[in-house]
Amino acid sequence: MDKYRDSSGGSLSSLLSGAILGAAGLAWWLFSEAERRNQARKQKAMLYAPRIQDGSEAFETTNTTSNDHKNVKLEERVEKLNAAIADVRKQLEELGEND
Repeated sequence: MDKYRDSSGGSLSSLLSGAILGAAGLAWWLFSEAERRNQARKQKAMLYAPRIQDGSEAFETTNTTSNDHKNVKLEERVEKLNAAIADVRKQLEELGEND
């Protein structure tokens, strides 16, 4: 009967060791997932880095109709600015001739 009395202490220690091993395994898995996500984030940033450095946009939109509409508006604004610059240039030339 003495054999059966000692089994409760053994089961408690095995329960505690199992809990510790499980917690360590969970911590290791969480750490590896965090490292994997961090690495993926770095790789994604490196894909966009050269495009950011040369002045192009980092994020592309997939909606081409809105891009076309934006390009048309941009071209109109550039034409208006060029016309305004030409007007100012003419005015400056006229002022220079009058002096």
